[in-house]
Amino acid sequence: MLNFVVRRLLAILPVLLAVSLLTFLIASLLPGDLALVILGDQATPENVAALRRDMGLDQPLWWRYLSWLGHVLQGDLGRSFRTGQTVLQAVSERIPVSLELMLMAEFIGLLIGVPVAIACAARAGGAFDRFMTGSAFAMLSMPSFLVAILLIYLFAVELHWLPATGYVPFTEAPLSNLRFFVLPALTLALAEWPGIMRVLRSDMIATLQEDYIALAKAKGLKPSRILFVHALKPSSLTLVTVTGINIGRLLGGTLIVESIFALPGIGRLLVGAIYTRDLVILQGVVLLVACGFVIVNFIVDMLYAVLDPRIRHGHA
Repeated sequence: MLNFVVRRLLAILPVLLAVSLLTFLIASLLPGDLALVILGDQATPENVAALRRDMGLDQPLWWRYLSWLGHVLQGDLGRSFRTGQTVLQAVSERIPVSLELMLMAEFIGLLIGVPVAIACAARAGGAFDRFMTGSAFAMLSMPSFLVAILLIYLFAVELHWLPATGYVPFTEAPLSNLRFFVLPALTLALAEWPGIMRVLRSDMIATLQEDYIALAKAKGLKPSRILFVHALKPSSLTLVTVTGINIGRLLGGTLIVESIFALPGIGRLLVGAIYTRDLVILQGVVLLVACGFVIVNFIVDMLYAVLDPRIRHGHA
């Protein structure tokens, strides 16, 4: 297992390096002069040129990248020229909100997707299976902002059950905090459960056709035991991968959902940085989010190896 972990760590190093390079290039090659953005349209050419020298913007691109990467490796992602706040401070304040939203969304998605997949696989081709498969396709075709608007209209405007916007820290008012997160998390979960259901359903249908399942049936084991004990675990390998990939999808989904529901998370921080052209915050947040996605996939690989020993021995 140790050799597998070392191999995977060595494999993600080039990925992280590529992520840092792409992040730097995306932010550096955007149109506009950063020095002019900071000083404003009324700045003189001499002041703009002086600030460009101070910030190293007059240096070659490769030199700026190496300089920026050196600071990143020392934990210095820069400071916002709008607020004076460091990137790490801004992210550390916002990340609990986004993590809570993503975890709730993933939990609700699994809570819906896994039971539906098991029920569909148990009666593959039946009326319930066809209905839920069609419903999954319909949900996949609906954009998140439309789902959010429908949920706000139903649960906030018509029924008055849940708040449409707002935020309270969990440490101050736990129940109110959860009420604010229900609609945003449900918006993301409704886009996630179809993928979970389709993957697990397909794997379970294939597993239920294996010889050892037929042997278990011949021994007279209860259908529920066959489903949950003998078929669910070997069918969960792909589900683990999909769950990890969903984390990355959820990071993207929070950009829209946090803006709609006024949640002060990473998504709103990134959108605000784009609107104000705060390239330091934009660069730092994108880098941290991308690295977070790589680390989540590394953890998924570890879980995959734990569930299937053939993978860590290089046989699968």
